[in-house]
Amino acid sequence: MTQPFRVVIVGAGFGGLEAARALARAGPPRGTVEVTLVDRQNHHLFQPLLYQVATAALSPGDIAWPARSIFRRQRNLAVIMAEVAGVDTEARLVHTREGLALPYDALMLATGTTHSYFGRDEWAAVAPGLKTIADATEIRGRLLLAFERAEIAADADEQRRLLTFAVVGGGPTGVEMAGAMVELARHTLRGEFRRIDPAAMTRVVLIEAGPRLLPSFPEDLSRYAHRSLERMGVQVLTETLVTGCDGEGVQCGDGRRIPASTIVWAAGVTATPAGTWIEAPRDRAGRITVMPDLSVPGHPEIFAIGDLAAATDAEGRPVPGIAPAAKQMGRYVGRLLAARAAGGQRSPAPPFVYRHYGDLATIGRRSAVVALGRIRLTGLIGWWFWGIAHIWFLIGFRSRVVVSFEWLWSYLTFQRGARLITWRRPRGGGDAPGRG
Repeated sequence: MTQPFRVVIVGAGFGGLEAARALARAGPPRGTVEVTLVDRQNHHLFQPLLYQVATAALSPGDIAWPARSIFRRQRNLAVIMAEVAGVDTEARLVHTREGLALPYDALMLATGTTHSYFGRDEWAAVAPGLKTIADATEIRGRLLLAFERAEIAADADEQRRLLTFAVVGGGPTGVEMAGAMVELARHTLRGEFRRIDPAAMTRVVLIEAGPRLLPSFPEDLSRYAHRSLERMGVQVLTETLVTGCDGEGVQCGDGRRIPASTIVWAAGVTATPAGTWIEAPRDRAGRITVMPDLSVPGHPEIFAIGDLAAATDAEGRPVPGIAPAAKQMGRYVGRLLAARAAGGQRSPAPPFVYRHYGDLATIGRRSAVVALGRIRLTGLIGWWFWGIAHIWFLIGFRSRVVVSFEWLWSYLTFQRGARLITWRRPRGGGDAPGRG
């Protein structure tokens, strides 16, 4: 009997899912490839809409799906919920903290990135980032609890601090988060409190160290986003470096102090430590330097994809850390391994070619920016395009229907249905937002 070709995929993100799907019918006859998908969570998360969970527009179940459910019909794939602790490249074994040793003939690392505080990891306790459902529900709790605390606060200065929200980082996540915060305060919560007026009293500050918002977008769209946010009521600070975060607020490099109850970190990311497992060459952000076929130098059986990979396109430009890039990488490596298992791969493999289809970011109600090559979309048209594109890439018919209905209901009524406070204690201690 022919020994099956064993593929281990670490990470159930966009890249990992596409790679697993590409291996669904790998090898002649079907079933000669055995795929093991390992992730410390039991679900796949649609991260582009995570900010909507953080601002109570959607529930976690609307944008996350159990990995076992996604692959229940793929008979050559097994899902394992475990945390990888290391890789023995000599024995070709993946070791988990649960004591498992998973053998592989090919290994795919798709573990993505995590928050980077640029050496100030202590800020994480008061300035959570937005990468997981736990992050989103924590931020949602901080936001909603701030309004509740402001309603009963006796001191006017404390009320102002509680109703000030700071977003650090002017990329797509920061822009989308700031716009959604304003809409939550000025539309959804309008008229629901008696001692405070969220629409009039809420202050949202977006802080960007660089000269403009959305630096990966064309400059005209960056200017449009800046103006749109300011019209909505967001205070935008560019060329402003954050030098401190604590339970009382944000300290800026120009000496400015911004008292705030809630800080959201969207300023930087760093790769997960997967590169250290295999002692691979890495860039300053911890991403693994890969060969043209996305394999790791010196290890043709190991591949890095998605945000974890420091890859370049045909013109030598870095491949961006976005979902479409991760999906293209996963599909490419999955097909490459399928050919290798079938004995049909030619050496060397054709290089990975990245195709950039565009950049999208929503600013708020009826406003978004879209760059599709030379095509620019803004305002309502951009907003509709952004919404259709995101619904299209959701997994499953149910999710598309639910999210479409939630957005339509929110658009018509200004209401958000996921406003439960399920979190009360910050990581730094205490039971009030941002204050121990």
